[in-house]
This record gives sequence, C-alpha cells and structure tokens, in this order.
Amino acid sequence: MVKKIGFLVGSLREEAYSKKVALAFSELFPDGYETGMVEIGHLPLYNQDFDEVEGMLPESYTPFREEIKGYDAFVLVTPEYNRSYPAALKNALDVGSRPYGANLWDGKPVAVISQSPGALGAFGANHHLRQVLVFLNMVPLQQPEAYIGNVHKLLNEDGSVKDEKTTEYFQSIVDAFVQLIESTEQSKQ
Repeated sequence: MVKKIGFLVGSLREEAYSKKVALAFSELFPDGYETGMVEIGHLPLYNQDFDEVEGMLPESYTPFREEIKGYDAFVLVTPEYNRSYPAALKNALDVGSRPYGANLWDGKPVAVISQSPGALGAFGANHHLRQVLVFLNMVPLQQPEAYIGNVHKLLNEDGSVKDEKTTEYFQSIVDAFVQLIESTEQSKQ
C-alpha cells in the first residue's frame, strides 16, 4: 500500500526557499511513497465560533481537513519569522486540530525542516514548531535534525540542489523519516 506524505510550507511567498526545499525533499522518497503539497495560504484564521456556530464554517476548512485525513505522515518546511515560525503554518495546524476532540494530526509521523539564508538554519522556528507538535500528539523525527542554514547557497535558481553533499544530507533526513514512518506503522499493528 502506498504511503502518502503531505508537505506543508510555512512561507506563502511564490519564490520561497521553503517551497524549493520542500520540492527537493519530495523527490527523494522511495518507491511506495507518494508526496503532495498541501496548500495553507487560503485558510482564514481559526476562530472557534466557526466550528460551534452553524453556518460559520469557512468553505476552505472542509476540503483542507479531508485532505489532511488522506495523508499518513507530514513534512513541515518553515522559515523563521522573528525567532518563530509563520502564522500561516500555525493556523493550518490549528484548523486541522479542531474542533476539540477531532485532532487530525494525532499519532501521525512528522519531520520538521527549517531553513534560512542565515547560518542558524531557523533553529528558533524549528523548536517552537516542535512544542506545538507535542501537544498535537504527532510523532516527530528526532534525528537527524534538519536546520538548513545558508539555503541560498545550496540551491540553484530553479530550486534544484547545487551539490551532491547537500543531496546526501537531504536524503539522510528522508531515509530516517521513512524509517520512523515504518516503525510507527508497525507499532500500531
């Protein structure tokens, strides 16, 4: 059975490094895995009334939640905004975890990849995001950690990876994540 991996990209910018990194990673999964990009920029900011007051649910929430149900695991690729991750990504996590008791992220493996043109690789965003994932009861990839610093030096203009060493690093993250997905699935049986 094919396993489906959903990629959520924290930056909404058309030429975002996060989007380029997500596409590069999505090509490294082995046979038996299918990847897809999950759009999050169209989701209105979460408001609990949406789920409690009849007729208030935004049209975009239902297809988004249905899409999330169809994935076996997720890769979250984020830049760092003010030492944290972007509001669009937090909003998507909130929409997928509500209403209370209907958390669609529950028990699903997740890899966090942070990137930055700076040297720290969005370390702060990565760790803030992990705090939320603990509450959502996701199963995060612990090692190798994925902080991609100086991202602009690692990618060509078209988004492809410049050198084999970087590709090997990306592949090591994907391989570890595939192993986590497989072991999580086995523990559920």
